[in-house]
Amino acid sequence: MPRTTPPADLVLTNARIHTVDPDLPEAEALAVRDGRIAWLGAAADAAAWTGPDTEVLDAAGRLVLPGFIDAHNHVRLGSDDACVQLAGVRSLDEIHARIRAWHTAHPHAPWIEAEAFDYSALGGRMPSAADLDPATGDVPAIVLSYDVHTAWLNTAALRRCGITRDRTSVPFGEAETDPETGEPTGFVRDFAVKGLSRDGHRALHELGVPWASPDRQYGRLVRSLDDAIGFGITTVVEPQNSLDDLTLFERARAEGRLRSRIVAALFHPRGTSDAELDAFEEAARKHADDRLRVGPLKLYIDDVVEPRTAALLEPYAGCGHHRGKTFYPAEEFAELLTRLDARGFQCFVHATGDRGIRTVLDSVAHARTVNGPRDARHQVVHVECLDPADTPRFAELGVVACMQPRHAAPEIAGPGQDWAENIGPDRWHKAWPLRSLHAAGAVLAFSSDWNVAEMDPMIGIWSAVTRRPLGGGEPWTPQETVDVATAVEAYTLGSAYANFLEKERGSLTVGKQADFVVLSRDILRIPAEDVVGTVAETVVVGGEIVHRL
Repeated sequence: MPRTTPPADLVLTNARIHTVDPDLPEAEALAVRDGRIAWLGAAADAAAWTGPDTEVLDAAGRLVLPGFIDAHNHVRLGSDDACVQLAGVRSLDEIHARIRAWHTAHPHAPWIEAEAFDYSALGGRMPSAADLDPATGDVPAIVLSYDVHTAWLNTAALRRCGITRDRTSVPFGEAETDPETGEPTGFVRDFAVKGLSRDGHRALHELGVPWASPDRQYGRLVRSLDDAIGFGITTVVEPQNSLDDLTLFERARAEGRLRSRIVAALFHPRGTSDAELDAFEEAARKHADDRLRVGPLKLYIDDVVEPRTAALLEPYAGCGHHRGKTFYPAEEFAELLTRLDARGFQCFVHATGDRGIRTVLDSVAHARTVNGPRDARHQVVHVECLDPADTPRFAELGVVACMQPRHAAPEIAGPGQDWAENIGPDRWHKAWPLRSLHAAGAVLAFSSDWNVAEMDPMIGIWSAVTRRPLGGGEPWTPQETVDVATAVEAYTLGSAYANFLEKERGSLTVGKQADFVVLSRDILRIPAEDVVGTVAETVVVGGEIVHRL
C-alpha cells in the first residue's frame, strides 16, 4: 500500500509479532512514529514506511511481544548488596556463617543488616534474638524476611530500639513476646505495614539503620530499574510509597535512570487523615504523565501465611483456634473502602488468606451499594488462598486479581514448606487459583513482587504454566495452571487494564505507545520447560531502543 505520510522513525521487520490484540493477533512488521505505533502488517510492506532517517530493526524471525507490565514490583526496596544476603540459606548455622563473614569484612559497621531470610530455615519456628546473638555480639542487627513482612532483631537491637516487655509497639512493627516470660523475643511482625510506612522509615533512619537512608534507597531503586528494563519490563507498578519516596523517582528521571515507565501507588496506613488524602490527590495531579504516574492507594487487610498472620476462615493447621487476624474489623474496612471509593481512589489491597480476601470483596460490594457501580478496578493483591465460593465475585464486582505465579512454586509454598503446612492439605486446592479465576472471567494481572521473588517475567510465566519447582520436579496443584498465551496476556494487557492503561499499553495496536520486547526464543511455540532462560534481546520504550544485547 503506498505511503502518503512521512517515513517512520523506527521500523521493526522480519518478526513474529504476537500483538495481544484480538483484532489483529499477529503481524510481521510495525512502524513507529512519535513514540507510537503507526502501522502493523506484512514484512513485505515495511519498505513503504522506511525513509533515509528511519532506524530499521531486523528481528530475524524472533518473537515480539508488548512490553511486560509488572503489576506489583517493589523496585524501591530492591535487593540491597550492602546487606548480608540470606537467599537460599536453610539453617541457622549457615545464617551465622554468612553474618560472621560479612561482619569480618565490615568490622566498623554500626549495624549488621541482612535480608531474604526464609522462615523455613529454622524448621518452622519463628526466630529469636538468642538465635542471632552468637553471630552478632553487641552490634545491633536487623534481619528482614524474604517477603519483608517481618524483622528479626538481636538483643543489642532490641535495646537500641527501646523494645521491652512494656513497649512492644514501635513505629516499624509489633514485637512478639514470649508467652511465659513476657519478654520480647526479637521477632517483629507487621514490618511491611509499619516499617515501610513514612513514619516507620523515619524511625529506622533516626535509629541509624543504614538500610533506611535515602542514598541506600536510591541505590536499590536504580539497580532494580536497570534489572527491569533488561527483563523487558517497560512499565513497573511500584505498589507502596510515601510522599517522601516520590523524590527518588524524580531523581531517577532527572538522571536518565527511569527507562521503564512507573505507576507509583501511595501507602494508606490505618489512621491516614483527610488532609493526607488531599496531599495524595495533589501528588496524583502533579505526577500524571506517561513516564511517572501517581495515584492508586495501597492498603492491607491481613498479613502473610508463613508466620500465621494472614486471616483464614478456618484455623491454621495444627494451631487450635488460631485463624490470624484482619488489620481492621470487617465493618470498619468496608466503610473505609467506601469512603475512598467515593473520592475516586483506586485501591490495591493486600490480602492472602481466604477470610482476608472475602473481607475485601465484601467491602467492594458495600462500596458499590452505597456509591453505585463505577469502573473502580480495585485490586486484591496476592490472592494466595481463595475460597471457591468467592471466585466468581472478582468478575461480578469488577475486582482485578493481581497475582504472582512464582509464589505458588512447590519449593516456595508447596508440601514441606511453611505455607502449605500452615494451610494444610485439605485447603491446598485454594492455593493461587489462576485457572479458576480466569475461567470465571476475572482479569488477571501478573507480577513478580520483586524482591520477594525473581523479577524475570519468564520465571513468572513458566511458573504459571507448570507449577513446577524451578530446579525440576513434580508440579503442585497443577489443576490451576494456565497456558502461555494467557500468562503473556496477564503480564501485558491484563496488567495494563488493571492500571487504567489499556488504551495506551498492553498490546501492540496502532495508536498505542510503542513499548515492545524482542525475545531470544518463541515462548509461544517452544516446550514450556524452555521458557526459563529466554532473554530480552531488544527492548523498546516509546519507540526508543533502551536495551539491546
